[in-house]
Amino acid sequence: MRAKYQNGFFIFGLVILGIMITQLDFAQVGAGLRRAGYWFVAVIALWGFLYMLNTLAWWQIIKASPAEKQGKAVSFWWLYKVTVSGFALNYATPGGLMGGEPYRILSLSPKIGTERASSSVILYVMTHIFSHFWFWLLSAILYALTQDVTPLMAAVLGIVGTVSVVVLWFFIKGYKKGIALSGMNLLRHSPLIKRWAQGFFDRHREQLATIDRQIAALHNQNRRTFVTAVLLEVVCRILSTLEIFFILLVILPSVNIVQCILIYAFTTLFANMLFFMPLQLGGREGGFMMSIKGLGMSVSAGIFVALLVRIRELIWTAIGLLLIKFDKKKKQ
Repeated sequence: MRAKYQNGFFIFGLVILGIMITQLDFAQVGAGLRRAGYWFVAVIALWGFLYMLNTLAWWQIIKASPAEKQGKAVSFWWLYKVTVSGFALNYATPGGLMGGEPYRILSLSPKIGTERASSSVILYVMTHIFSHFWFWLLSAILYALTQDVTPLMAAVLGIVGTVSVVVLWFFIKGYKKGIALSGMNLLRHSPLIKRWAQGFFDRHREQLATIDRQIAALHNQNRRTFVTAVLLEVVCRILSTLEIFFILLVILPSVNIVQCILIYAFTTLFANMLFFMPLQLGGREGGFMMSIKGLGMSVSAGIFVALLVRIRELIWTAIGLLLIKFDKKKKQ
């Protein structure tokens, strides 16, 4: 990747990170960290492992591409660095995918070519989102089986389940035929960006068609890779709930993993509804408050969990941004 692009990603992320840090109450942060103790270290280490699972899913997709062998070798640990930096940019970017995915494509393109890099990133993002909807669907079923379901909650679970099934069907169709052309067709009819989308579509129609063919080929010819990548991402979603479990153990020794799965499912669902906010500011905290209170826990527990999760996000965002700069220095 060119140095000016690396500097641009780094400076943009650093500015947003600085703004987010100024929003913290440092006295509250210090008190929370002292109370959590070594459990917070376990949370930081947990996410180092979860990013390995994310990287492994993407690496499986890249390795399944025949063109990967024709270019430079893509090592797992180099891809791990790009993965962490990509998620850091996603955390800091309004709209989420506007920062991390271009960075991944630009980083990977010199190794396997722009079209292959684009198709692998699009396919990984599809798999990442696909796993979220599987997780939300399974969590809705888990709630119905383990909790008292009120009429209001039954309606909510019905909506979540229905939307999840529809989205999963749409993604399965996209895997079989590709999604790049259909996605750009949708953008061409969007009021605010249709002029830009039409121009982009006209200039890159052939490249978009090639990306779609590559996505469909991977799904249709490498089913084992597809299933492995999806399972890795679903397992990653489930293991992510250990973060809440570790934090709640500090103040609620009786907490169980089922409660943590439900808290994480509702919180991520609520936060993703506010995808347009940098670092999902406010959305994630509100999700923790409502989900924890809904399971009969205190509001203070929700505040404690939300605070430590926010600090963890900021720490890994800083690590990801530093890795962008480290890569630049290494090349120089």
